[in-house]
Amino acid sequence: MDYPVAPVIADAIERTVRRGDLGYPQWEDVHPLRVAFADRMRERYGWRVDVADLREHTDVVQAVQVLLHLATAPGDAVAVHTPTYPPFHHSVGAMGRKRVDVPLLRRPAGWAVNTAGLADAVAAHDCRALLLVNPHNPTGRVLTRDELGEIAAIARRHDLLVVSDEIHAELAFPRHEHVPFASLDADAAARTVTLTSASKAFNLAGLRCSVAHFGPRRLLALRDAEPTELYGAVSTLAVVAAVAAWRHGRDWQERLRRVLDRNRRTVAGAIASWTSDPDPMPEATYLYWFAADALGLGDDPVDEVLTRARVLLAGGPRFGEEGRRYLRLNFATGAAVLQDVLDRLGSLAPARTPR
Repeated sequence: MDYPVAPVIADAIERTVRRGDLGYPQWEDVHPLRVAFADRMRERYGWRVDVADLREHTDVVQAVQVLLHLATAPGDAVAVHTPTYPPFHHSVGAMGRKRVDVPLLRRPAGWAVNTAGLADAVAAHDCRALLLVNPHNPTGRVLTRDELGEIAAIARRHDLLVVSDEIHAELAFPRHEHVPFASLDADAAARTVTLTSASKAFNLAGLRCSVAHFGPRRLLALRDAEPTELYGAVSTLAVVAAVAAWRHGRDWQERLRRVLDRNRRTVAGAIASWTSDPDPMPEATYLYWFAADALGLGDDPVDEVLTRARVLLAGGPRFGEEGRRYLRLNFATGAAVLQDVLDRLGSLAPARTPR
């Protein structure tokens, strides 16, 4: 995000540096990040977790790769909703696993999860795991409890490990409620590893710190049986920042969400002026996923927008085949910058014939 770090986080980092606390960390009996995460889940979502089931990783992508390494073997099939966050899209194939794409459905009312397609794909390919991203990146969908329940039934029926990336959960907009997948019922809890971080909701990605909640005890035992430093360790400053964010960042985050809500509506208005069939506003995140056809672009929309409008967006086939004709715009910036971006993009849009 194009915003300064929350003062409470900056202050916590500065205090740590000024007192010279940059040696090897010696945490208390219970890691402070684990306690902060457990408190956050209980307060936000009513989900009670045991700190003994928590582990730290440098980021969610690393955690996904660790889990695929521990729980699957080369050649195993992993179901992924598409379009897909590019590092996940890449990781599954790069690790020799078979990626089974399950496209989201573009409905008049917005993006929908194809649960029937998921069930068919899992059965046809004998999938061992499901990589679930909720809220979804890049579409911004926040899955409902009923949708998650249908996915949980499929996971139970086919004995799937569910790796649930919930890193954008705290950026859900009003009326859209995030439900942790593992909080659905005992079976979902026992087969799910939940991944999250303060990095997206508090703009801390460069500090490299995430938390994993292990529902499957067998998988946690496998993880802990590896050499202690194999997966690295999170830094003191990363932990200090995340704890400060979760403990004291509520006011800053509420202001942030109001700004992001305003910005997503601004983008929606612009897109509606370019096309008669605009893509839906994201229900969470600071990312807007929209069809490149609205701007009359060719086969390489990312390069064309950069060349013709001097705006760098994400999108295209890096998000999977379903992303080929789409662009992803980060709207977490100031109003003036956002308007400049939209004006530049709008200059590419074909003139619409008045009705």
